[in-house]
Amino acid sequence: MSRVNGSSPQEFILLGFSDRPWLELPLFVVFLVSYILTIFGNMAIILVSRLDAKLHTPMYFFLTNLSLLDLCYTTSTVPQMLINIRSTRKVISYSGCVAQLFIFLALGCTECFLLGVMSFDRFVAICRPLHYSVIMHQRLCLQLAAACWISGFSNSVLQSTWTLQMPRCGHKEVDHFFCEIPALLKLSCVDTTAIKAEQFFISVIFLVIPVSVILVSYAFIVQAVLRIRSAEGRRKAFGTCGSHLIVVMLFYGTAIYMYLQPPSPASKDRGKMVSLFYGIITPMLNPLIYTLRNKEVKGAFRRLIARNWSFMSFLNV
Repeated sequence: MSRVNGSSPQEFILLGFSDRPWLELPLFVVFLVSYILTIFGNMAIILVSRLDAKLHTPMYFFLTNLSLLDLCYTTSTVPQMLINIRSTRKVISYSGCVAQLFIFLALGCTECFLLGVMSFDRFVAICRPLHYSVIMHQRLCLQLAAACWISGFSNSVLQSTWTLQMPRCGHKEVDHFFCEIPALLKLSCVDTTAIKAEQFFISVIFLVIPVSVILVSYAFIVQAVLRIRSAEGRRKAFGTCGSHLIVVMLFYGTAIYMYLQPPSPASKDRGKMVSLFYGIITPMLNPLIYTLRNKEVKGAFRRLIARNWSFMSFLNV
């Protein structure tokens, strides 16, 4: 392909922290360990949610969707990052970059709406407990999940197309670990003010609106919990929502910092680290947060282990 007049290069160079080679080995270890924990943690949640009948509820249906998102989210970037860190040529093919950009953005936007839906589920469970099974019926849960996935992928098609159509005049050095919109827009050789304004507006929709829904939901939840006379009941209600709130703060806090702050040369490296946090660390922490703080999930793990142990003992007999 030609590399001038804005046409696409055959490959991109992902700079990462290549100007600081002493960081590469520690980063490789951190990325590898985080990825392994993400795979096993999220796979465990998916399996236990599907295999334990007591977890066949809307809350764990949405949690399974979140774990699936996190699995695909990290797999779209981390393997390529691990290869590049240990390689002298830190490149990614043009098609690989397009796929990475599309998948990472689609799953990130899907998660934005999914966390909002999960807060609505907690609101109904605590504020309308007697009507919970009527309101959060299976069809509505499927519709809400489908809406999250469709909106995320539709937005990714739109924003990825805008970004990739910007002329780059042969520029191919991406100052990042993976192909992400802010880093790719910096390669453009034309004014990107309009597309950045459009990106900002869409980011408000996918970040600020779900956060507002979550805050309103939890305002009602706190009011309802404070009316519970039993201290044990209040503790259980807050415990049910605590895991979700921690995930929300980790994910939205870093994403809002990345997409809604004014661009600044001083924040270049900080932006890379923030991207790594919500792209790698948060998906790793999600299953740990939900399992360590959730008695139902821990109980389901124990039942699953006991069932398998009994089965193995039967085979040995």
